[in-house]
Amino acid sequence: MTQVKPEIILNERKPEDRRVAVGTLVGTAVEWYDFFIYANAAAIVLAPLFFDPFVASSGELAGRLVSFATVGISFFFRPLGAAVAGHYGDKIGRKSMLVATLILMGAATFLIGLLPTYAQIGFWAPALLLVLRIAQGFAAGGEWGGAALMAVEHAPAKKRGLFGGFPQIGVPLGMLMATVALWAVDSLTTEAQFLSWGWRIPFLFSIVLIVIGTVIRLGVSESPVMEEIAQNEEQVRLPIVEMFRTSWRPLVRMALIFMGNGVAGYMIAGGYVLSYTVNDLGLERETILTLISLTSASWIGTTLLAAWASDRITRKTTYLIGFGSQLLWVFPLFMLIDTESYLLIGLALIVLSFPLGFTYGQQAATFAEAFPAKIRYSGAGLANAIGAILGGAFAPLIATALQANFGTSMAVAAYIFAVTVIALIATITMKDMTGRPLTSEADGELNQIIEKIAAETDAIPVTFERGAGF
Repeated sequence: MTQVKPEIILNERKPEDRRVAVGTLVGTAVEWYDFFIYANAAAIVLAPLFFDPFVASSGELAGRLVSFATVGISFFFRPLGAAVAGHYGDKIGRKSMLVATLILMGAATFLIGLLPTYAQIGFWAPALLLVLRIAQGFAAGGEWGGAALMAVEHAPAKKRGLFGGFPQIGVPLGMLMATVALWAVDSLTTEAQFLSWGWRIPFLFSIVLIVIGTVIRLGVSESPVMEEIAQNEEQVRLPIVEMFRTSWRPLVRMALIFMGNGVAGYMIAGGYVLSYTVNDLGLERETILTLISLTSASWIGTTLLAAWASDRITRKTTYLIGFGSQLLWVFPLFMLIDTESYLLIGLALIVLSFPLGFTYGQQAATFAEAFPAKIRYSGAGLANAIGAILGGAFAPLIATALQANFGTSMAVAAYIFAVTVIALIATITMKDMTGRPLTSEADGELNQIIEKIAAETDAIPVTFERGAGF
């Protein structure tokens, strides 16, 4: 196998490096704008428009629960998206899959903005909404692994965390754009106008962002590691079962770590805080959207700070700081929210952005370093997708149900606390691999273990050179 020459790995001072960083950042931000615009809309407007029978027969809370369930159901299609994008990304390139998932996400979001409501077409309205939501989940699952590995594999080893932080900040940036878009429309329309047609504008606007993101991503070069590996003539297929047989430990560990970030992050990104403050506490929607926007901006800063810090104090130490501070803050967070003071709610959410950033900024580099090059795309992508299911899929739904059942937000805080403890334990047991070489040749013993297991189990001949290889 041809070894990847060090000189083909891009240097951060070259213009191409900046294009890669910007390309992963912009594309991811646009894609997650589409994802979060739905989550926020589900919290405040989709229930009466698309789930009218549930609202009419069971009340507003039941409608919200069903609406949040559509947020969660899409997460179950993330692993499928990760598997398909990884498979074809290894055949025709990661860049192509990044463009394809971006277009799919944008098309689904745009079409949601055009959907007739339940009052107009009956059952078909929620059915079509669910189909488009599934398409969003599929696209989100396929997007992250490619964007993360593109950024990390272009990076010098000593700045891998920082480079990997760019697609990570695309998530809070996408959330910021989504909340600002809803805030702007909400500010410029009456309540009746917002419910009638105003809520559609942020969905329809996504078509503009998709065009911009696609143009930028088309201008980014393929990963140099992937280009070198593509020249190898021994490429065959690796069944997905072999990834689970040979690397299930890092897969489980990384998924649990991401679960700890997701359960807290999706309280904001998934719409729960917006729903709870507006629907249960009776606070002003426009003001809460403003506070969430400020939190998103702060989250961008803490995410990039964590990515940078992970190159200096190791990925593991950065995670420990993040999860430790999350445990300390989760109960004060909801105590401050329950004061119904906008100032204290803003303080609570902005402080939360620190643990959110320090359990997320280093993820791309950590996940890439956790898996051998032979199965990196599948391992990183599936760990992210599974972790999103465990921590984010139904977090807003569970939180809403807990608060309604126990009559206190402290039940929600306890739920986040328990999941964070699990993630912290997974982090403590993690072997830190900060800065390790990412080439297949550098995997050494890991490659031999994979080959041995494949031989012992009579697995289909595999390609270890390309990452996903299903």
